[in-house]
Amino acid sequence: MAVRAVELPQLWMPYPLRVNPFLSALREESESWAREMGMLDGHQGPSGRQAIWTRSAFHAMTVDQLTAWTLPDASLADLRLNHRFNVWALAWDDYFASAFKQNGDLAGALAFTTRLRAFLRPEYGARLPEPTNAVERGIADLQQYLFPPRLAHWRQEFNRALESYIDAGVKELANSRSGRVPHLIEYVPFRRESFAAHTAAYSVELATGARIPRQIRHTRTVRALLDAFMDFMGLANDIASYEREVHEELDVNNLVLIVETSLGISRHEAVPAALNLVNTRLRDFEHLRQKELPLLVRRYGLRHEERAELAKWLRGACSFLSGLHAWYTGAPRYAASDVSHQA
Repeated sequence: MAVRAVELPQLWMPYPLRVNPFLSALREESESWAREMGMLDGHQGPSGRQAIWTRSAFHAMTVDQLTAWTLPDASLADLRLNHRFNVWALAWDDYFASAFKQNGDLAGALAFTTRLRAFLRPEYGARLPEPTNAVERGIADLQQYLFPPRLAHWRQEFNRALESYIDAGVKELANSRSGRVPHLIEYVPFRRESFAAHTAAYSVELATGARIPRQIRHTRTVRALLDAFMDFMGLANDIASYEREVHEELDVNNLVLIVETSLGISRHEAVPAALNLVNTRLRDFEHLRQKELPLLVRRYGLRHEERAELAKWLRGACSFLSGLHAWYTGAPRYAASDVSHQA
């Protein structure tokens, strides 16, 4: 599947793109789960609402490439599982935009989000409501498979991250309705929630089978590294989706607009300032990975096998970021969003 390249030369990415060898197998079955959940046209759920995507629109998103680019080390089974999660996250995003953002329906968004939260149960085997639309069917199905025994420790944290993700949609809609542009200081940590970035460490662990060693998992250095890791994801997405969000959806929750308002500068000045902020967070991640983490490892006396596991997780995290970068700068979903020439 060809993708159209988009020039974003200022968006720095030091890690090489690696591609999962099972991409072709994933591509062949890419739409099967989405169609089964009622996300593609030709299927109407019990609510009677039209499907979220046409077949051509679905394939234009190249979710199969996103998954294979971000998780090059995953087995085919794990790749399929993360692909379904990626499809679901994009389905929620596009459904929420068309059903509530376009008409400013805050009450409808609240009701939809309240129901969806009932599907995010931290208890294994919890009884879920009967799904009434494609988004609910998708998350109900995923809850059966996301937490096998080796990832059971993720159940509460992952579902909390998804609750924050869907709640953030309501907050974004409220901001857009009132015309309130968030301040940069509050927006950066909020963007981790609105991008579901807190689930990314799960995806890396799923693909690599490696975890950050327990002894250092909650240290300041590792927390800072994870924050920088998550910040690149959401903030780089703001650069890539600027045109669609700000001009098409009239959304005020975008880094370029927020930098412009928070710093009191022009849009022309805000674009490079926003790009510089994204690049700075990636440089922070790289500094912590290369300089501070080795000192921490020695200070805590990690054994050889623990160091190897950490190195494996970090390699997966770097690949995750390079895969996202490739998708942002090459997928047709963002093809009209090159802000480097926006006034």
